Amino acid sequence: MNNDNIKRNIFWQYNSITRKKREIKNKHKSIAIWFTGLSGSGKSTIANHLENILFKNSINTYLLDGDNIRSGLCSDLTFSEIDRNENIRRIGEIVKMMLDAGIITLISVISPYRKQREMICNILGGKKNYLEIFVNTPISICESRDPKKLYKKAREGKILDFTGVQSVYEIPDNPSLILNGTYSLEENSKKIINILYENNIIFFN
Repeated sequence: MNNDNIKRNIFWQYNSITRKKREIKNKHKSIAIWFTGLSGSGKSTIANHLENILFKNSINTYLLDGDNIRSGLCSDLTFSEIDRNENIRRIGEIVKMMLDAGIITLISVISPYRKQREMICNILGGKKNYLEIFVNTPISICESRDPKKLYKKAREGKILDFTGVQSVYEIPDNPSLILNGTYSLEENSKKIINILYENNIIFFN
């Protein structure tokens, strides 16, 4: 038990319905599929396509998108490095609960720093619970897409600390999978599904 929690009179409540029981009921295991990459790389589009495939095959899923999270839970945070770290930490705690709920959670968030992604891996209990998917799309392609006009605003100085322009993106050292964001959604989704099969997370045909 966490001694700091005891000092604050906080005591962990153990429940009789466990993650294992939920996974047995769901007929698949839970895992976090973490999509990282530049804005416009295709993270959310790939995640959405993959979730549709899983959902149609009776897999319990939930998709967490970075912008959606910042519209609610993290609406109080800025884009400073400290607040970006807190944003990722909060998402990690949500995903931890999703794992316990027996759900396959897809997370689409830039998460530009290696230390952020290492923190997430630790929060979730290691790589057995965490697939890091690096959507490696050239910045020229991301900027030509620019669906939210964010690169344009960053180049004009209307947005500061924008990843890929004023702020660095640290490429993952050893991701679970590297996807090319210019490839088809079907091809990229199939690569992830193959990993889920290989790790006995899902079992559908």
